[in-house]
Amino acid sequence: AAYDTTNAITVHGVISQVLLRNPHSWFVIDVKDASGKIKQWSFEAGTPSGMIRNGYKPNVIKQGAEVTIKGFRARDASQNRGMLRELITADGQSYGMFGPQEGPGK
Repeated sequence: AAYDTTNAITVHGVISQVLLRNPHSWFVIDVKDASGKIKQWSFEAGTPSGMIRNGYKPNVIKQGAEVTIKGFRARDASQNRGMLRELITADGQSYGMFGPQEGPGK
């Protein structure tokens, strides 16, 4: 209920923190806005075990890595926050964070 699954977003930035913990993991990234100012965005992801089942391995994406995140924005647009659907590394590796049993509406 915290995310608007009709409001898809794509955000590009640099990983500042990866938090793999239950019940959900988080990817925190620094994003430059149009004026060049850095804004921090937080994306909620699946459980650590669910992410591993979907191809993600701990310590693959480290602080300072450039990434693109596709997901859904928080319903409260004043927050730089979202639900992560896909994370793409600078070399094109893609990690889906939600398997069929964990995605929206499942």
